[in-house]
Formats: sequence, structure tokens, C-alpha cells
Amino acid sequence: MENSEERGRDVRHVAIIMDGNGRWAHQRNRPRAFGHNKGVDAVREAVRAAGNMGVKYLTLFGFSTENWRRPSDEVDALFELMKRFVDADLEKLHKEGVNIRIAGRREGLSPDLLAIIDRAEARTAENNNCFLTIAFNYGGRDEVIRAARRLAQDIASGTINPDDVDEAAFADYLDTAGMPDPDLVIRTSGEHRTSNFLIWQAAYSELVFLDVLWPDFSAEHFKAALDQYASRQRRFGGVDAA
Repeated sequence: MENSEERGRDVRHVAIIMDGNGRWAHQRNRPRAFGHNKGVDAVREAVRAAGNMGVKYLTLFGFSTENWRRPSDEVDALFELMKRFVDADLEKLHKEGVNIRIAGRREGLSPDLLAIIDRAEARTAENNNCFLTIAFNYGGRDEVIRAARRLAQDIASGTINPDDVDEAAFADYLDTAGMPDPDLVIRTSGEHRTSNFLIWQAAYSELVFLDVLWPDFSAEHFKAALDQYASRQRRFGGVDAA
């Protein structure tokens, strides 16, 4: 029987809901944008930790379709941070063999941000050391609707037979096509919900909720979450082998 340390090394895909930037800033009497800016450092820390711990796929929830309801200056700051992160880190990530993908709805994004996204994805398309997906302007329900719409169009055109549609076929229409489902979903800030994140893909993921605000997230927190994962039994609707 494999021990928990061996199971911890089996994690291929970790997804993270990066929560707590605003509260982190509020605790310091600073604007929310200050917390988002500091959160970029935690993104870099998470990417490094994933690589050092052998996690092949890392998916980060950066901006949701519901975040448009926030004040316009905060939304603008989040968009600017996305552009700055890609501009500052793209070449370094490329040299390290990181493949970058942006999941989410492209409508509503500014032309300059779309250009940066296209450049990042094209520049790193052949890399396969690590796969970094940033869910930006993303919502799980929106993703499923968009996938269903594309599938319906292909059925109508005769590209696919309705009888051939199964879970694997439908997954090919999702933003995460070609990726394994997340083994582990981490949420920071102490909140215990998944907030419309990867609702199809995370059906059987293990969930770990950490009582740390995202700007304070470190490699030690990443390892602690992997240790929690390693202590659990994944049964996928079955029974414990013991």
C-alpha cells in the first residue's frame, strides 16, 4: 500500500482560488489594488513551488465573470496587473519551459490585453515542463454554456454525432481541453466555497481551505495543502479499498 508521501507526489494538477487580497490590504489601511499588486508576488511563489514540488499543471483563478460587479477602478487595476505580470514574466517562464494558457471568456477584454494573451500563448505553445493556466474573465457556468453552444453547433453541422457525446467528448469543448482534471483545489482566505470555479473539472477534486490571505501564501502553505491531500483517500464514488 502506498504511503501518504508517495500519494503526495502523485498530484499532477493543482488549482488555486486566490482569495484575500482585499482583506490583506484593508488590514494595512491600504486600497484593495495594493493587495492585488502584492498578490502577484504570491503568484510567482506558487509557480515556483509547483515546479519544485513536481506539480505539472497549475491553474490559478485570477478574475471571475462576477468580478465585473466590483468598482471600475479595481477592475482596471486587475486588468493592468494581468498585463504587467505577463510582460514582466513571460520570457522567464518561457525559458523555464512553462506553457501558458488563459481560460475564460475573451469578449469584454481590451484589445491590448487580448494581444498580450495571444502573445503569451503563442510564445509558450511548445513548452511542456509545466502548464500554467490563468482563469481570467472566467466563470464555471459560463464555461459550460460556451462549451455546450460549440458542441451544439458541431452537432448541427454534422461534425459530431450526438450518440458519440460522452464526458470525454464534452470535456474537449471546455477551456481546459487536453488537461487532466485537478487532483486538488486550494482556496485561501479561510472561505469555504468554490465560487463557480472549474465546476465540471473539480467534480471529484480534493478541496483544501487555508486560513491564509493570498498575498501571504508561500511554498510552505503549498506543501501543507499537498500534505493534506496525501492524507486522504480518493474513492471517486467507490469504497475504501481497506
